[in-house]
Amino acid sequence: MKKRNIIHSALSLSLTAALCLSMAACGGTQPPADSSAASAAPAQPAAVQPAAEEPTSTALPVKALHPKQVDENPYMAKSDANIHHDGYNTDSTDEILPLGIYPEINVSYEKTNANASPAIYFDSYGHAVVPLLGGIAIRDLNAEETKTLGYFSPKKHDGGGYVIQSSYTFLDASNRIVCPTSNNHVLMLRATDESGNVLPEFEKVLDIDIKAAAEAALGKELTQNLLSVVFDYDGNLWFATGGFRIYPQRQQQGVIGYIAHSAIDAILNGKQTDLSKAVFVHELTPGEGAENGIAASKEGAVILTNQNCYLLRANNGVEAVWCTPYESVGAKVSGEGDKTTGGGLAWGGGCSPTLTPNLVLFTDNQDIVNLLALDMKTGEVVASAPVLDDLPEGYQVAVENSAIVYDDGNGTVSTIVCNWFGAGNAGLADPNNDSSIQSYANIYDQNWLMKGNIMIAPGIERMDTVKTANGYEMKSIWSRNDLSDTSILKLSTATGYIYGYVQDVTTGMWQYIILDFETGETVFTMDVSNKYGYNNMAIGMYAGNSGNALYCPTGYLELLRLQDRFVYLPEMPYRKVDLDQAARNVLSQEQFAQDGGEGTVASWRNTVTVRNVHPNTTVAFRMNNLSGSTSGLTLYAYGVDGKLAKVDPALWSITDEDGEAVTELTAGTLYELRVTVADGGALDLSETEKEIRLSVVLGNKHKRPPTVSKSPR
Repeated sequence: MKKRNIIHSALSLSLTAALCLSMAACGGTQPPADSSAASAAPAQPAAVQPAAEEPTSTALPVKALHPKQVDENPYMAKSDANIHHDGYNTDSTDEILPLGIYPEINVSYEKTNANASPAIYFDSYGHAVVPLLGGIAIRDLNAEETKTLGYFSPKKHDGGGYVIQSSYTFLDASNRIVCPTSNNHVLMLRATDESGNVLPEFEKVLDIDIKAAAEAALGKELTQNLLSVVFDYDGNLWFATGGFRIYPQRQQQGVIGYIAHSAIDAILNGKQTDLSKAVFVHELTPGEGAENGIAASKEGAVILTNQNCYLLRANNGVEAVWCTPYESVGAKVSGEGDKTTGGGLAWGGGCSPTLTPNLVLFTDNQDIVNLLALDMKTGEVVASAPVLDDLPEGYQVAVENSAIVYDDGNGTVSTIVCNWFGAGNAGLADPNNDSSIQSYANIYDQNWLMKGNIMIAPGIERMDTVKTANGYEMKSIWSRNDLSDTSILKLSTATGYIYGYVQDVTTGMWQYIILDFETGETVFTMDVSNKYGYNNMAIGMYAGNSGNALYCPTGYLELLRLQDRFVYLPEMPYRKVDLDQAARNVLSQEQFAQDGGEGTVASWRNTVTVRNVHPNTTVAFRMNNLSGSTSGLTLYAYGVDGKLAKVDPALWSITDEDGEAVTELTAGTLYELRVTVADGGALDLSETEKEIRLSVVLGNKHKRPPTVSKSPR
């Protein structure tokens, strides 16, 4: 038993692995040949618990971390463009998330789909891309009833016979939606015009039958289906076949491979392309297949199968730079006497591999699960350690949800892994079961759906992989055996907190929860409901680019969003500012200076639109990340030209919550930046009468600009 820092709480709160068979599957370059939306369990609508009559602030101090170390992929959207936020699959965001500043939960009701949106990703314009009735859509997730702005329906627009597999859909650099389908095609859909306006009906600009092309190149039939796709940093589209529960003994034939960028570019430009010369495949040993998504870095594409981890490059064929086998005991299910009745989902590993610039991280699937760190260039296992190995008796471990991986840029890589065991349907182990059927009844344990997180094995742990003079060492920083989680935790580098959605198993109350990244302690909870259907559907939460929304789907057709009421009108307290028309964003020192700011950026950029205003309206922004003397602060406002201009000191002030002016600021204390805006005046970015749009940031003229790590954003 290793020594741990174990954190306990009154609350209760889920990389991948495979059997090491042989290195035979790890071959070299192979040239080409010549020639879910889950349907929710039936449930009656139930209302979210009402907020307290008197709102209160439980504001958390900002503990900002360095931006995540992710090299920008020139072929992916500059946003949180897939379900794991980026091509490294870090499950972290540089965007701001709620901090408990007069927090509230708002709801968008689903009236079209069978469930609230189970997968959400964002284009560069901030549009939310979500599944819709077997297709894909851009929808307003903040409307009282979720509103479709534009969509693509296979049934209506393409003859039907298939659905879009939303889990591994992503947005490319041109904001096209790239999506695998249930009939083994990959589509590209143009969803917006050149100005970012949503098209009512998306345009299909590319359609390639991946399976047919791969079979032609391989010269034999594939018995696995297309699972996931991703662009590498040269614009080649990598793909992998597989799915849940790829049993080696069933000898299914699968492949990994890519479509050359030149062919994709030609198709997008309306040219004829010979796919037999553009689709390259690497044959997997029968019984080997991917069970999750693909990661990509400048080094190549990383694919984890149920047996091996690969680094692959396009080199006029699939070049297997390295292939590292790992071990698994196979698909895990509850046994006699266990406190759970379900199991895991994968035969090998349970989640997508996660990258840093130097490492590949994933978990194996042994009886005692290990976290593995591989050298990105060589595939060598440079560090490993058991995780989640001190659970109470009667619990197993299966790490099925993606891990958070955060590289601080200074030699420490933090990985947060969660136990998911129990949520999966034990019946998936039946040899006759078809794991491709994406329904709640087929995939998830009914006891978990009806009884909640008491049926989930506990365990959340932070492990750090530290670079030393002698290589790497791995150590446990904290662990939580009182929390059971299936929500794919998210890390905000802007705030320094980990965000989740769990159930207090004592009270049955589903809650938003915030953990301190450094200590693992629970620092915030907000109740939602004790109704069983308010589970998170065993999938992740999502953050937009507003800096003030953490979305979580539920089984009651309600999409929740946790928000801070960080902006209000002190002269009109009865008025509720529309939080969905407000944003807080990190402004880098580089961008601050480029936009015309002087000195050091001293706050986040705060933006709001307020309608039906008086000729002069005071707007108050609540913030608790200010420190030092107010005498050194300057307020800047953005103009219509995108440049910063100093605001007349007579128009703004910094006060306490009672409106009293302050001169000395203490970090962690909640202050108000109050700005008076004239409708149609110099600070107003809106051309609409009786509407103001204001975007401001504080600068500190007395401080030297700090050394800022280069942000991927």
